[in-house]
Amino acid sequence: MAARMSLLQHSRALGAAVFAVAATWSMPSHALFGDDEARRAILELRQRVDSLQQANQRAGERSTDEVSQLRRSLLDLQTQIEALRTEQATLRGQNEQLQRDVAELQRRQKDMAQGVDERLRKFEPESITLDGREFRADPAEKRDFEAALALFRSGKFPESAAAFGKFVGAYPQSGYLPSVRFWLGNAQYATREYKQAIGNFKSLLASAPDHARAPEAALSIANCQIELKDTRAARKTLEDLLRAYPQSEAAAAAKERLARLK
Repeated sequence: MAARMSLLQHSRALGAAVFAVAATWSMPSHALFGDDEARRAILELRQRVDSLQQANQRAGERSTDEVSQLRRSLLDLQTQIEALRTEQATLRGQNEQLQRDVAELQRRQKDMAQGVDERLRKFEPESITLDGREFRADPAEKRDFEAALALFRSGKFPESAAAFGKFVGAYPQSGYLPSVRFWLGNAQYATREYKQAIGNFKSLLASAPDHARAPEAALSIANCQIELKDTRAARKTLEDLLRAYPQSEAAAAAKERLARLK
């Protein structure tokens, strides 16, 4: 704007100078001054006109340069604006990705917490009711007992005996132990390991004489003794069974065996 005003001023000055020259030429030279003075005045006016024309040209060039500079500045500004828009879009995309990552991390943390809780529950003791007894046992104890019993019920007596024997060594204080001794003795009886079976049945009677399996264990001891041809010991075992557990089903079987032994 300043360049345009300057250019306009120069143009006006130039027009005034031209008008002055024209007015001077139109007047009789003797009305103002002599021929020499008129020539000098004309030369000065021409110089002024030339100077004004040059100034006007320079002003126009400056105006053109300023316009070009302004255009370049506008282009630079537009480029910067576009760059900022691109950066903003990139940041927005990164922010959205970050939000997705945070949500995914939160989901994984929740899943991990649930997994930890489930694993902890797997190791927490649980209440067990077996053969009329209630006790608490670790999940591992329950799993190992049920696996050994499944082997016995499927007729795999050697494998069952090995599994129950391993259980006794792994869980010597387990609430399962009386029942384990009973089934271990039966697995050994099935494999004709009578002396080992007698040992486990007696351990059951010594540690838990009121156990639901105790009468059966006493009867099984007598059966092992009969297989070993130890009739005297078998008779005594059956008599002790009748005195200790007279109302049990095992007592009825003991009476029959005693009758046959006589």
